[in-house]
Amino acid sequence: KEERPPSPVIEVDNLEEFVLQPAPQGVTIKCRVTRDKKGMDRGLYPTYYLHLDNDKKVFLLAGRKRKKSKTSNYLISIDPTDLSRVGENFIGKLRSNLMGTRFTVFDNGANPDRANADWSNVRQELSAVVYETNVLGFKGPRKMTVIIPGMNADGERVPIRPRNDNDGLLMRWQNRNMDNVIELHNKAPVWNDETQSYVLNFHGRVTHASVKNFQIVHSSDPDYIVMQFGRVADDAFTMDYNYPLCAVQAFAIALSSFDGKLACE
Repeated sequence: KEERPPSPVIEVDNLEEFVLQPAPQGVTIKCRVTRDKKGMDRGLYPTYYLHLDNDKKVFLLAGRKRKKSKTSNYLISIDPTDLSRVGENFIGKLRSNLMGTRFTVFDNGANPDRANADWSNVRQELSAVVYETNVLGFKGPRKMTVIIPGMNADGERVPIRPRNDNDGLLMRWQNRNMDNVIELHNKAPVWNDETQSYVLNFHGRVTHASVKNFQIVHSSDPDYIVMQFGRVADDAFTMDYNYPLCAVQAFAIALSSFDGKLACE
């Protein structure tokens, strides 16, 4: 087994700023996601925690599914104990369509219905994830498309603040209106005769086979892994991300892969 190189020292002075900032170019930010199912309703609504995967195990984010939502709706917080929509620690959310195959990630800005006159407080869309439904029910690998805002010349994310449902990342992607939009997808795993399974090379970062393991790449450079996620124990996963993703985007993409309704298992 390849030895896991330790994560570079990452200073998280201001947590809110850090989790929304793209990873520095040339640095892989290595994290760990743990799933907590203990407690009364956590079997159905586990809490997920994201920590830096280094000696200090710095806490970054927590996420949990909201109970009374018609569609899957996860709140993401910078406080491991406060997962409320109204608290000041609320930093983003992940919302699915009714089928549970398409997800949108928002920051903590306001709904367009409650916007300021100049739209300055309207929420940004940080990412969208589309799972291709596997109608035939084959146990084949999942297909994911990840859509994120483009980056400007200074390496900062271009803010995408849709004014209505027809203007978000998913609609732009669907209409192939790709200005300031980047399309990524999961790397197709390769069939391995020896293990009789689909495999990807995670360079020692993933130790358990799982339908949830994935790597996200851009078609122009499939060797540059923008993000990878995979199981290392029953309720522990590694999650590594690179530029241009930030921690909130990567964590939300990981949360979408936990969602129960995916018709692509």
